[in-house]
Amino acid sequence: MSLVDLSKHVALGIDIGGTNTKFGVVNHRGDVLEKGNIRTDAYPTVEGYIDALYEAVFPLIENYGEEKNFDGIGVGAPNANYYTGTIEQAPNLPWKGTIPFAELIKAKFGIPCTITNDANAAAIGEMLFGAARGMKDFIMITLGTGVGSGIVAGGKLIYGHDGFAGELGHTIVKPGGRKHWSTGSEGCLEAYASATGIAITAKKMRAEFPESMLNQYPEESINSKTVHECAIKGDPISMEVFRYTGQKLGEALANFVMFSSPEAILLFGGVIKAGDFILKPTKLHMERNLLPIFRNKVKLVFSELDEADAAILGASALVWEK
Repeated sequence: MSLVDLSKHVALGIDIGGTNTKFGVVNHRGDVLEKGNIRTDAYPTVEGYIDALYEAVFPLIENYGEEKNFDGIGVGAPNANYYTGTIEQAPNLPWKGTIPFAELIKAKFGIPCTITNDANAAAIGEMLFGAARGMKDFIMITLGTGVGSGIVAGGKLIYGHDGFAGELGHTIVKPGGRKHWSTGSEGCLEAYASATGIAITAKKMRAEFPESMLNQYPEESINSKTVHECAIKGDPISMEVFRYTGQKLGEALANFVMFSSPEAILLFGGVIKAGDFILKPTKLHMERNLLPIFRNKVKLVFSELDEADAAILGASALVWEK
C-alpha cells in the first residue's frame, strides 16, 4: 500500500471495558477522527450488545466510508484471544463462556475484525503514539473497573502459547486475602488496585472511622472518584485508602520488574486521576521491594494519551499490524 493510498484508509478501534465501550475512527497517522461510546454493562447478551454497537457505529462508517476505505475493525477486550478471535471467561463482562466475538462483529458489520486483550491494545497505542515510543521493554498496567496488563519485551507483545499471557491483575498479592467478586480467587491485585477494589477498601475504612468525610456519601456513591475528592479536601482516611492501594500495587510491580526487567511501567486508566495520592506510595513500595540491581532503574509513569484514545489507537493498529 502506497503513502497516497494510506491517506484514504481508516480503521475502527473499539475498546470494551467492564462498564463502558469506547470507539473511534482512526487514520494511519494515529488521528482519532471521530469517537463515541455506549454502555457495556447495559446488555445482558452479546447479541444485544453488538446490535447496540452497530447502531452507534454505523453512522461513522457511513460518514467516513464515502471518501475513505475501512481496512478493518480492531477490538481490545478483557480476556480476548488474539489467536482465536474469542472472548473467554471474562470476569468483568456480562457475557460468560467463550464468545466468538471477532466472528460476530464481522458477520454484523461486514468488515474484517481483529481482537486482543484490552490492556494489550492500550500497550500498542502507547508504544506507537505515547510515553512508550521508542521503548522495546515495558509493562502497561490498566487501572479501571479491573486491572489489566500488556507486557512488551524486545519490541513485541507477549501473548504466550495460548494468547492469554499477561494477566498480571489476577496474580496473588495477598495469599488468603480479599475474595474477588467474580473469579472467587483470594488476594489478587485486581481486588485491591482496581476502581472496584478501591471502593471496597474505602467502604471498609469509612466504617471503621466515622469521622471520615467518606461517611457524608451514601453507600452507592463511594467510588475512586469520591475517595479522590475527599483526599483533595484533606480527609486522612481517603488518603490512607490510596496509600494502602499504592502499597499493594507497588509490591506487585516489584515482582513484575524482577520478572521482565522493563525500562518503564506505564499506568493507565481512571484510577490514575488520583495522581500523587496513588503514584507516590506505589513508587515507594515498588522500590522498597526490589533487589538492589533493579532499584532506581525503572521509570514509573502515567500514560501520556487520553484515557479513551490509547486503547482506541491500539485496537485500530491491530488492523494494520496483521
